[in-house]
Parts: sequence; structure tokens; C-alpha cells
Amino acid sequence: MTQAPFELPTVRFGRDTTGFAKTLRQRVDAHFKENGIHKKATTGMKLKTVVLLSAYFAPLALITLGATGGGWAFWVAEVLMGLGLAGIGMAVMHDGNHGAYSENKTINKIVGGVLELVGGNSEMWQIQHNVLHHTFTNIDGLDEDIDPGPLLRFSPLKPLKPWHRYQHYYAWFFYGLMTLLWVTVKDFIAIKKYERFGLLKRMGKSKQQLMTKIVLAKVIYYPIVVGLPLMFSGLGAGQIIAGWLLMHFVGGLTLGIVFQPAHVMEDHDYKPAEKGSVMEDDPMSHQLKTTCNFGTKSRLLNWYSGGLTHQIEHHLFPHICHVHYPKISKIVRETAEEFGLPYRADTSFWGALKLHTAQLKQLGRA
Repeated sequence: MTQAPFELPTVRFGRDTTGFAKTLRQRVDAHFKENGIHKKATTGMKLKTVVLLSAYFAPLALITLGATGGGWAFWVAEVLMGLGLAGIGMAVMHDGNHGAYSENKTINKIVGGVLELVGGNSEMWQIQHNVLHHTFTNIDGLDEDIDPGPLLRFSPLKPLKPWHRYQHYYAWFFYGLMTLLWVTVKDFIAIKKYERFGLLKRMGKSKQQLMTKIVLAKVIYYPIVVGLPLMFSGLGAGQIIAGWLLMHFVGGLTLGIVFQPAHVMEDHDYKPAEKGSVMEDDPMSHQLKTTCNFGTKSRLLNWYSGGLTHQIEHHLFPHICHVHYPKISKIVRETAEEFGLPYRADTSFWGALKLHTAQLKQLGRA
């Protein structure tokens, strides 16, 4: 029996009656025009792409060739691979899949397609991230980033379960499983859900073609990342699999501690998705009320995280390459304050983790 389609309770945003969005866009555009700056990737960004890809594939090559042996160097290589994986996710494929890397759509597709090399599917990622998360940030029922399943409660609008009382302790373990789920079951589960929601049809995508691409990515990924080390490293299967799991745990945890504090905070707005409802705020004002920056004073963190420490700028201007966020952040702050909108950006990285932990604890009790 064919399952009946489920209609997403898509909401509409209000109009920009204050002129904030228009003013901000004009000021940011003027910044690039007056300074003769291109909005896409710079030479430094292209160099970063090479460095982060190397951080993932160079340790893999050393392990495959048996250069690390089976001792501490092997485990260090797996950790470095995990950090490279997270770096690719945050600072390479992220820009490509947002169309922020280049004006050339083919180049964006190639850069975004790096996700396939690490076991994911860029088209599925775009639906979850670009369409659902960026459009409907912190809107319960639409934003999948605040709907990780029954084990974690990221929104006060979700049902409270007894085990949520301890989620501020165990959430970090589940963050570490993020990329492991990507390369195993997540895309297969999501494609069925998106088809039922009508998202595939709405975006002009074929389930059969997408499923073929998902399977093909796995067929490429597993022989390279697991198969080659098993064949040529001289190490046992148990150690290779354990190293692979460690690599994914490091990558997933790194992604989790950067992505989650940007939206799951006490003073952020959470809205229910109700079919036909009209939001009080326009899209840009909504982003300021559901997003925060942190750790912006750390140049290293900003470089490695793909500018996601400037999460506000990213959500307002996702089509601008992240290397430009620090420069336009002053414009965004001044304009937000001028229009009486929140601009949360003064917390350190460790301070943000502390506040995020406190929010997880609060959500587990209230």
C-alpha cells in the first residue's frame, strides 16, 4: 500500500516593513563595490581548499601505504583525518553547495561534490541544510537541525522525555556519531521522508536518480577509505575499523560543537510550523533572532570552521564566500543595532559551549 503524502506545514515570513533587510543588502553590496572585492573565493580560500583536502587524504594515504604502522602514529593519523573531514564539511563543500565558492555553477557543483568523496550526497545535504535549515531556522517541524530524534531535545516545543534530564551529559557522544550516520543510513532514511513530504517533486528531483547517486557515492567511498587500508596497510581488520570509527567520531564531534551552539541557545527564538501561518518577522530579522556568533576573535578557529563562527553573516548572506564574513560583520552589527535587532557575537568559543550545555540542561528539565 502506498503511503499517503504528508504536506509540510510551510509558513510564510512577514514583509520587511522597517527597511532593515533592504538597507543591510545595500550596505554590504556597497562594501564590495567600493573596495573592488569579489564576493566569491579568494586565492587564500583556494589554498585552504587544498590544505583541508590534504588533511583528509594525506593521512589516509599514509595509513594505506603502511607508513604509520599500527602504533600511536596510526591513531594520530585517524584523528587528523577526522579533523580534515570536519574541515572539508565546514570550509569547502559548505561554500560550494551554497553557491558561494564561485560564480561558475559547475565549479560550485564540483566543490560541493567533495561531500561524495567523504561518503555523503550533496543534493540531499542541500535539501536539509539550504532549504529546510536556512529557510526555516529554529522553526519546529521544518528545521531538521533542531529535530535530531527522540533522544535529544533541542527545542522547547518538542515533547519532554525522562532521559532528556541527562542530555547535557550524553549529547556530545551523539554529536560524535553525526558523520557516521551520514555515510551509513542517513541519506536512505531522508530520501524516503523528503519524497513523502513532496520536497523531491517540489525541487524537480527524481527519487530514483538521487538513490542511484547515493548508492554510487557509497560504492566509491567504502573501497577507498576502508577497502584500500584493509588490502595494503598490513594491519588487521579490527584496527582498521576501529580507526575508521575514531576518525568519524572526531569529525562528527567537531562539527557538532561548531554547528549546535550557533542556534540552540537560551535567548534564541523557537517558532512552531503551522500551515498557512505568517511569521511576525521578515526572513533576515528572523535569522538575527535565531542565530549567534561566537569565537570571532580567534583567527585560527574562523579559518578552520569556514567562517561558521560568524554564523549570523552566513545565515544572512550564504551566497558570499565565508572568507569575507569578518569584514562585513561590522556592517551587519551596526545595521542590526540601528534597527533595534539583536546581534549576539561577543561570546568566546568555550563560552558558547558552556551556554549551549546550560541550554541542553534547561531543555531537559523545563
